[in-house]
Amino acid sequence: MVTPPTDERLARHIAERVPDPELPMLTLADLGVLREVSLTADGTVVATLTPTYSGCPAMSEMRAEVAARLKAAGYERVEVRTVLDPPWTTDWITDAGRRSLAEHGIAPPGPAPRSSTGPVPLVLSAARPAVPCPRCGSADTEETSRFGATSCKALWRCGACREPFEYVKEI
Repeated sequence: MVTPPTDERLARHIAERVPDPELPMLTLADLGVLREVSLTADGTVVATLTPTYSGCPAMSEMRAEVAARLKAAGYERVEVRTVLDPPWTTDWITDAGRRSLAEHGIAPPGPAPRSSTGPVPLVLSAARPAVPCPRCGSADTEETSRFGATSCKALWRCGACREPFEYVKEI
């Protein structure tokens, strides 16, 4: 009989390396959606994920991949939980994750907007300042579409190198 692993650090190590299905250059840990990995007294691995937003279509794939990798490593009982509080923000993306986005031609987000509790204020202002090009660093960029391949990204174009690029919006 094979004894299942009981090392919580190993379980976390495995879960941390699961790639994000929409941004595969990032792991779930780099993206900041892997909140916690713990081992219960009965040996169940509990992995906790927070979606980038409540309607994120990639959550079922993330949960399935975390569970599959932990089971493949010998953990017999795996539970993947989704928690919404506190809500995820782009501030949870690690420095390594931000570098990886830029290395793959995707402009990383700036600081997430701060908001107080209560109603969301409506602010009418000029368009967002230019996003630096992740390829050449130029600030001579323009937004071409508010929405990209996923709702958390926008499409931009660089005036200097003429390359299009995606930008992860601050959330």
